Amino acid sequence: MSDKRLAIRERAAMSDQASQESTYTMGYSDDFQQMLDRRSAQTHAAHLLPHLKPGQRVLDFGCGPGTISMGLARAVEPGEFHGIDMEESQIGMARAAAQAAGHANATFHVGDITDLPFDDNSFDVAHCHAVLMHVPDTHAALAEVKRVLKPGGIVACRESIISSSFLHPGDDETVHAWATFARLLAGNGGHPEMGLQLKAHLMTAGFSNIQASGSFDFFGASEDVAFFHGFINDWFYSPKVTAAIVQFGLASQQQLDDWQARIDEWKADPGAVGAIAFGEAIAYKP
Repeated sequence: MSDKRLAIRERAAMSDQASQESTYTMGYSDDFQQMLDRRSAQTHAAHLLPHLKPGQRVLDFGCGPGTISMGLARAVEPGEFHGIDMEESQIGMARAAAQAAGHANATFHVGDITDLPFDDNSFDVAHCHAVLMHVPDTHAALAEVKRVLKPGGIVACRESIISSSFLHPGDDETVHAWATFARLLAGNGGHPEMGLQLKAHLMTAGFSNIQASGSFDFFGASEDVAFFHGFINDWFYSPKVTAAIVQFGLASQQQLDDWQARIDEWKADPGAVGAIAFGEAIAYKP
């Protein structure tokens, strides 16, 4: 069976569940929260920071718990900063973080990024990190972002490229495990190669002067390798995720057990490194 037909079958098989549950594949577990806690504006929005100035009005759509938001809000003080996310628990954490850090210019909202509760032409900058890869309707999301940006306003995105992410040392089965994660994401309405597609999507949405780039979240130090190993074990090989993978025919339990054993071997190798690949883009509203 071709990859295209397999992807269609997987999407169809998962459509009923996707219609009943959040399309956010990663969920809101403590394990994934630890991954989010490692992110900051300095490390994960470095492509945007040179464009930020005090007094700008900034929107962080799909802001999650605000770990990147804090640095963005600081960069534009005393300008207004607004974060929005569909998950109330994440917004609660973002509000608490802003209060603890003294960011009086930051306001956080629960809402849908395809139906933003803001006026037309009201923001200087809009930012997202690993958000469009989870939104089924990319066009609707970018149309809303364009609507709320002022003419000349900036949109900045950083999105995963799963096919270019890796563990080393690895083998064909390790690559197969990454591909299974990509199919799980796609079956839930997501876009595992969004980082590669950003430039094209922004062009289609009517943005101009698009500046595309790329980077990695790299796990090389022994403590980073240990963290990434723990995250993969606790999230990808959690009973909830593995049950979905088996249920929808993406891999067998035997394959999952074999891949998990290989992850342990990877961690034990003194030369172990890993990385998540990202595509980035800065673009302007004409």
